[in-house]
Amino acid sequence: RLLECLDYLDEQLPHTTMRAFVLRASTTLPRSFARSAKHSSNRRSVSTTTRASSSDGDMNLSDGCKGAPVADGVALPIVCGEDVMSAKAHGTTETSVQENLRWSCDFKTADKICSFNRHYAEHGGYWEGTSFLAEVDRTVETTYYDSVTGKPLFIAPRGRTMEAFLKESKSHGWPSFRDEEVVWANVRCLKNGEAVSTAGTHLGHNLPDRTGNRYCINLVSVAGNPM
Repeated sequence: RLLECLDYLDEQLPHTTMRAFVLRASTTLPRSFARSAKHSSNRRSVSTTTRASSSDGDMNLSDGCKGAPVADGVALPIVCGEDVMSAKAHGTTETSVQENLRWSCDFKTADKICSFNRHYAEHGGYWEGTSFLAEVDRTVETTYYDSVTGKPLFIAPRGRTMEAFLKESKSHGWPSFRDEEVVWANVRCLKNGEAVSTAGTHLGHNLPDRTGNRYCINLVSVAGNPM
């Protein structure tokens, strides 16, 4: 019954009018319901979050990415204060994102996420809908530049294969980087796990797993050209 309600809401509620519609599934669901949901082949599974949009009707952004608090005394990530994300000439950055972003990333979406946002993300899988997969060189490392300043932020893959990098990124819905792939001269994290550039660009969030820190990053934030 709950699944039927979710399907109905998904069809009836336009994403363009929702600021944030988040459903958190109970961790104490009855076993009978869990079995029914698991074995139902003709209904979608219950997600812990639904996609949300910003107040801009033409941008479908995700509200599902939350950072993990950074523990005291750890070497990485390098933690910064809120002053890095203070108000500047263009939101949290001095200028807008570059006009000619790589991989056909959308300028308006990028500018919103990078400079006027602390919470939302490009929707899961957005990066796979760009030209990234068709253009990225799978034989060498790729440098990912700040979409605002053009400074290097990530270099990947390092310490793993391109196949491993792409597999992990696809499984999570966003490009996912590890500690050794971060250019720490230009990247910081706030105590709440938000990943940012030293210039004030919102990048994404740190979501550690059993293998270490994993930086879940918006492609639109790292699609800049070197400057």
